[in-house]
Amino acid sequence: MPRYQKLVGAGALIAGLASGQATQPVSNNVSSSAAPSVDLGYVKYQGYSNASAGIDYFRGIQYAANPTGALRWQKPRPIEWANNFDSNTIYNATEIAPACYLSQPQSTFVEPNTGFTYTPQGFSEDCLILDVLRPSNPTSDRLPVMVQIHGGGYTEGNAQSYPGDAMVHTSDGNLIYVSIQYRLGLFGFLSGSQVAQDGVLNAGLLDQRAALDWVQRNIRAFGGDPAMVTIWGGSAGGGSVTAQLIAGGAYDQPPFSAAIPEYPWWQPFLNESQQERQLFTAYQLSNCSTVNCLRSKSISELVLLGQQVVNSTYPGPGVGYGSYYFGPVVDGSFIQELPDVAFKRGRFYDVPLMLDREAYEGYIFSNMSLMTQTAETMDARNLFPFGGPAFFSRLYELYPRSNFNSTFYQRQTWFGDFIINCPTYYMASNAVDRNTNSSAVFKLTFAAGSQLHGATVDFLAAPVGWPAANNQTLARIMTNYWISFATTHDPNPGRAANAPYWPSYVANGDGSFAQGEFVGFATLAVTSSSINVREDPDADEQCEFFGNHGYQVRN
Repeated sequence: MPRYQKLVGAGALIAGLASGQATQPVSNNVSSSAAPSVDLGYVKYQGYSNASAGIDYFRGIQYAANPTGALRWQKPRPIEWANNFDSNTIYNATEIAPACYLSQPQSTFVEPNTGFTYTPQGFSEDCLILDVLRPSNPTSDRLPVMVQIHGGGYTEGNAQSYPGDAMVHTSDGNLIYVSIQYRLGLFGFLSGSQVAQDGVLNAGLLDQRAALDWVQRNIRAFGGDPAMVTIWGGSAGGGSVTAQLIAGGAYDQPPFSAAIPEYPWWQPFLNESQQERQLFTAYQLSNCSTVNCLRSKSISELVLLGQQVVNSTYPGPGVGYGSYYFGPVVDGSFIQELPDVAFKRGRFYDVPLMLDREAYEGYIFSNMSLMTQTAETMDARNLFPFGGPAFFSRLYELYPRSNFNSTFYQRQTWFGDFIINCPTYYMASNAVDRNTNSSAVFKLTFAAGSQLHGATVDFLAAPVGWPAANNQTLARIMTNYWISFATTHDPNPGRAANAPYWPSYVANGDGSFAQGEFVGFATLAVTSSSINVREDPDADEQCEFFGNHGYQVRN
């Protein structure tokens, strides 16, 4: 079960806690004085307003050219330089755009319910779009911006997966929200040497970067401040935020000023031989021998191929239960090294950081049928094919069977640790050592709602009023922490009146609290009935073990 240390900070009981085409059809007649519009220089858009929510919506805005045909598995092309927009036309931005095609395995591998409630309006390969939600009555013409990179195991999700309505509404005119889409599965993360030679690896991550660059170039037209952009994502979205933090070795000026890698999904990266196997499997199943041949296939053939590739390799070395076969890889350029190596070396962008994770991160990614030690061990060997006898001996020494009432709970605990919990510790601890402002690092553990992976979604990324949250008071507290961080790079100045102070990961910059209560890493522990300061439960020997065996568990 998750490891929660004894209460060490001053507790705070909170009253109420215990209770088709990406570009829309054009029209010359959509303009009206009441509808919000924007002129980006290369194109004009008209959105719509929701008076009760106090939000202007601009849906389905293209940030890159249609990545079809010859542009499959190529770097995205900025839309300003690759479009056929008519300068005399105002384009409709009122309809939800199609989602990117899913390229995912069958039900065994489909991510269990994480609270995502989006309803895609069909699917399209021409899907490199974003939505912009801005206050109808902004307090400034240079508002801070929150950019959401959706999760979904790099195989599903879209711009509607994590709604920004509650965030913008609660900000009282102080925040713009942007949600992006990027190529998924086979379309975004097919790997192998020939893909690298005839295109690019990590196309989905490059899409994300292209969207962030678009925000830098164009968000002023919506009243946003490109110097105050916070990127936020959960699960594979948190893994994506990690990737953007280490992009290119972090050698340049990033297109964002702060980051929230929420329950960051650090799944194993396929190494070079595994990448070749992935591509060879795709060739075999499609009767192709070149990337150009794959480009010539129909969209329906490629969607089926993505599913077939995973089905033919699971289970097997590098593909265990709960992980995903398509995802980021080290490409030597955009992703130059494994994320744990990059953070150890300090090769990540120096920006304020806020992290969280749920209480039972490994639960929905563990198989209840793995009730025997033999089956669980086989699954572990598939996940960690480069772990030897010493590795597994130490793994089971740290997670002894006697500590759990079933093999399932044993497995869910170490799985949650290696793939999410420990990465939050690695990122936070290295950031306070490397960042210019060591106090601008914050971590939270969330044991409210379902307490499972994605439990914070209903309390943060939600329609106005957080209708799916089981505690409105907590939802408002959580949302205001997030808004405060996006607008000030600190969750405290704009926190709710009944919300406790959230200390930085090293509260005094030296690992000690002002009250002198203990020396350690400060984490805000949220439960259904209280919010307290505790030592980081992930600063332990289990995470040190996984951190010392990065090449066994990440590659």
